[in-house]
Amino acid sequence: MARFNSAPAVEAVALLLSCCHSLRWAERVSAHRPYPTRDALLAAAEEAGYDLSRADLDEALAAESPVPPRPDAPLAARTALRAAHAAYESRFGHAFVISLAGVGPGERLDRVLAGIRSRLGNEPEEERVVAADELRGLARARLAFRLAEESGYRHSVR
Repeated sequence: MARFNSAPAVEAVALLLSCCHSLRWAERVSAHRPYPTRDALLAAAEEAGYDLSRADLDEALAAESPVPPRPDAPLAARTALRAAHAAYESRFGHAFVISLAGVGPGERLDRVLAGIRSRLGNEPEEERVVAADELRGLARARLAFRLAEESGYRHSVR
């Protein structure tokens, strides 16, 4: 936390952009430093995520890419995942986002496929709300991971 709090603004914004690619979001979270605790920073990041405008959300979603399958996943599963991602992107115009924090590596492929399939039935505006919620969770998990890396404590988060 100390390193994040004392980093030049450009470095803090760069770290935040690696978590959620909305410049307004990153600048807002960075501008409120110093944060007293990791949890305070994560809460502020999540709160800032609720204030994303349509353009901010579009910017963040445009920088996302599909969750790749594990290299040892069966060919049929990789093919199904590629097809599901393509269908989602065709329908909604951006990559499918889902927070997989707390999901074991062996369960991720099934969770992504199930998520895409269930969300393909959403209306576009309904899906924007869901995608924004998932993006907030993803940004929070990424930020927690970056902070853990910074302090030398590593754990698995996607």
